[in-house]
Amino acid sequence: MNILLVGEYSRLHNSLKEGLIKNGHQVTIIGNGDLFKKYPVDIDIDGKFIKNNFLLNKIRHVIFKITSVDIASIETFIRFGRNKKSLLNYDFVQLINETPFNIGSYFEKKLLTFLFRNNKNVFLLACGDDYRYISYLLSGKFAYSTVSPLLDNPNLKTTYRHTLKFVSNKQKEIHDFVFKHIKGVIPVSVEYHIAYENTSKTLSLIPNPVNIDKIEVVPFGNNRKIKILHGINSANYLKKGNRYFEEALEIIAQKYPNKFEVITTKDLPYKEYIKHFLSAHIILDQAQAHDQGYNALEAMAMGKVVFTGAGAAFIKHYKLRETVAINTSPDSNKIAADLEQLLINPSEIKEIGKNARAFIEKEHNYVEIAKKYAETWKTNF
Repeated sequence: MNILLVGEYSRLHNSLKEGLIKNGHQVTIIGNGDLFKKYPVDIDIDGKFIKNNFLLNKIRHVIFKITSVDIASIETFIRFGRNKKSLLNYDFVQLINETPFNIGSYFEKKLLTFLFRNNKNVFLLACGDDYRYISYLLSGKFAYSTVSPLLDNPNLKTTYRHTLKFVSNKQKEIHDFVFKHIKGVIPVSVEYHIAYENTSKTLSLIPNPVNIDKIEVVPFGNNRKIKILHGINSANYLKKGNRYFEEALEIIAQKYPNKFEVITTKDLPYKEYIKHFLSAHIILDQAQAHDQGYNALEAMAMGKVVFTGAGAAFIKHYKLRETVAINTSPDSNKIAADLEQLLINPSEIKEIGKNARAFIEKEHNYVEIAKKYAETWKTNF
């Protein structure tokens, strides 16, 4: 089959592409590389000429502030147009999100319209922020979520303006437009499965693919200090609950100043960020989630202990009997207690890391996941 994957978040589509190719399919990824993370794509339509030019980028920000129009989106639109002949008549097309290009509703709809008109079988992932998912989070049905700070403090609306745009009238128009044309929507995690439950065109959850052939288990070693990695994406600081990790680290630093070392990173491109996984034993990922994001999955594949969403719904879905990750909630004291347990019992780090790798091999093997996608597409078109 000839497959077009549209957009990229956290290397999901790259890993899926690798699995599909292993299964004998032809695959093309079109996208912008997920901004500063710069994931590889086959057809790069990022407005990088404007973004990388100091003067033009300054002008871009001024124009956006005045008009809410991002002139880099115009460049993306033009780059897309130059590649139209390469975007026709695929057996299957999959959108990473209902706004996979992230270029504003006007240009977004034009690019999507072209794809829908020239490709019959288009599917959508429930992945990243979208109208349905953010609406569900704002309903407060989860005990906690990435929007909990906003629900607790409405004065944070300005801070959450990017998130709130996903429940705007313009976004709902895009959402309805996309759902009118897709064959089905595939949730990528337990959170999205819950949010999309009983929604029209929703298909079965397919876990994120992880290329376990490229990710080796990193031996624990006999380090004198336990290394803890805290990676910060400043745009998502509140959403991921980074402050709870910072507070927890301060708590345990008072009790065990010589037992651990903290590696803190900020807004690193993927290739640089992933290097820090190699030396860390513990990864602090998310404190307000109910399933793992892609970085957490890759860390688990390396045999790391990850603090992330791994609660009751996750355990029930995968029928787990062993701990594969540390379930993390927005509670600094609880996080500190869990860290302390690992610091004084380092053998548990090895055991949980072993369980984590086994879980990834069983539930997220990119070759097997690619087969599930192909079967889902063929069954539902």
